[in-house]
Amino acid sequence: MNKEKLMKMAGAVRTGGKGSMRRKKKTVHKTTTTDDKRLQSTLKRIGVNAIPAIEEVNIFKDDIVIQFLNPKVQASIAANTWVVSGSSQTKRLQDLLPGIINQLGPDNLDNLRKLAEHFQKQAPGAGAAAKEYDDDDVPELVAGETFESAAKDNQGVPAHDNQVAAVNVNQAAVSSENQAAAGNENKAS
Repeated sequence: MNKEKLMKMAGAVRTGGKGSMRRKKKTVHKTTTTDDKRLQSTLKRIGVNAIPAIEEVNIFKDDIVIQFLNPKVQASIAANTWVVSGSSQTKRLQDLLPGIINQLGPDNLDNLRKLAEHFQKQAPGAGAAAKEYDDDDVPELVAGETFESAAKDNQGVPAHDNQVAAVNVNQAAVSSENQAAAGNENKAS
């Protein structure tokens, strides 16, 4: 490196002689606990109540399901506010289909029709489609290509993103109420 350039950089970092403070500007580290405390105080003002014994909450958006397993659920009926906190997973509706049919309401009948049509179209060519798509997600290389260019060109591999879509609060409420009602009916039997 150039000696002049190095001296300029050193001058900006050290403010005094030996044993002195190095930087004038202190960085402020904001922790997420303060945000969580503010959220909890706001929820307390609204008057949310904890709903115990909820095993699963599914939020439906088009053909995507946001699934919470063993979440902490809080609700305020007066404020039309439902709070679902915990770790979430974003899955496709097809992945959860056999066990989720009883939770689907009339607004999701279109999704069921689309899935049925999709499976009917796939049925005749299921063997060819299985051979065409490999689960190992490793692109095949051609002489003169690199892995990066092959990965950019590979459009058939589904992306694994963890983005959460905005959904209607009422859909989450209906799903959790149905589960709570089903749990109460089973306990009463």
